[in-house]
Amino acid sequence: MCAVVGVYGSQNASKIAYYALFAMQHRGQESTGISAADGKSIKVVKHRGLVTDVFDEKSFEILEGECAIGHNRYSTAGKDSVLDAQPVFARYKLGEISVVHNGNLTNKNEVRNSLIERGAIFQTDMDTENIVHLIAKSRENHLIDRIKDMIRKIEGAYCLIIQSRSKMFVIRDRYGIRPLSIGRLEDGGYIVASETCAFDLVGAKFIRDVKPGELLIFENAKEPYSEMLFEPDYRPCAFEYIYFARPDSIIDGKNVYETRVKMGKILALEQPADVDLVIPVPDSGVAAALGFAEGVETRFEMGIVRNHYVGRTFIEPTQQIRDLKVKLKLSPIKYLIENRKIAIVDDSLVRGTTSRRIVGMLRSAGAKEVHMRIAAPEIKYPCRYGIDTPTKDELISNSKNPQEIADYIGADSVGFLSLDGLNEALGRERRYSLVSFDGNYFAGGCADSPECRSVD
Repeated sequence: MCAVVGVYGSQNASKIAYYALFAMQHRGQESTGISAADGKSIKVVKHRGLVTDVFDEKSFEILEGECAIGHNRYSTAGKDSVLDAQPVFARYKLGEISVVHNGNLTNKNEVRNSLIERGAIFQTDMDTENIVHLIAKSRENHLIDRIKDMIRKIEGAYCLIIQSRSKMFVIRDRYGIRPLSIGRLEDGGYIVASETCAFDLVGAKFIRDVKPGELLIFENAKEPYSEMLFEPDYRPCAFEYIYFARPDSIIDGKNVYETRVKMGKILALEQPADVDLVIPVPDSGVAAALGFAEGVETRFEMGIVRNHYVGRTFIEPTQQIRDLKVKLKLSPIKYLIENRKIAIVDDSLVRGTTSRRIVGMLRSAGAKEVHMRIAAPEIKYPCRYGIDTPTKDELISNSKNPQEIADYIGADSVGFLSLDGLNEALGRERRYSLVSFDGNYFAGGCADSPECRSVD
């Protein structure tokens, strides 16, 4: 789950990319970067940290040109280092290119080993670097043909934006697993971004979603050229609606906030609770909790306050310090919770460790009963399509039933949205990527590998 943006045909390309990345900061906080092309060369500024930490006025003096691409990193392949920040820039036979990628290549290791045998030298552990090497080592004479050659060799989930010195190429995988949309800027330029909330901030008009399997080429002042590289097999990721995307974004035609409210309403029908109060785990559980409260006809309150100014906790030498992490970020309002039966709604439950601490926090605040409700099905399988989920043995729902989970986290009960209920909330007019819930690795990956079955 990363953020990508591409801006073409705007005199303020790098600044627009900056604001778009700021709007999509929730999709990755490890590192950020922008590269800009002026027709003659490509310049790159990237580093670990947040958007506001990495870029300053000097950055934009470097990033001149009417084409800019950018990336916010959330690591799913590779390591958390400055070398793994994107864009990935390279000089090769035909000139210079820069690449940003959101997703995960399921055949990364096979491709990498083949490239190493052919003499490639890798600087990072990112699957994105495979893309650069495949383009550089292709025997085709033109960049577009090299890109198509590269696409034929990779598998999995990907939204790619590739920048040359004068053009911008956009590709979405045949399944459309990760979101990508096109907008028109006020100055006539184009913007492509992972979420439409980026368009709202920079004043761009939404045109449409990039189609699954589509290649777009932006060149000169022309309308973007479109070509279908694959027959679409449309399966957008359900987790974009459950957790990843900002509530104000529209992902593949569906408003994220509205979809989360529907999940909460259906959860209330499937897993009701006799409680005095419904509270969300902020912030991603808010919309589902509103729907749940409406469904059970119970009062909704923001009974937990989130501290938005807490950064990463790097120093965790003892269990006591580790347990402070939840307290640093979340604080219960004792006045609302004391002597009441509480239903607390969260977007998902993975290992159970955070839920355990939250339930304990509510108990300490005087809750009479605590009923955990999850606005997603049980996560039983790792995802390798752009989500950094744990191995199978680390997923609590893989080894425990809801009652055993309730006992582990200290809740009176735990209830999950059913898979059918999720499909009802999302809409039945299309299929979705539900790999974390049903284990259907339709785009390749680790269905039979030890990585999915056990802890390394």
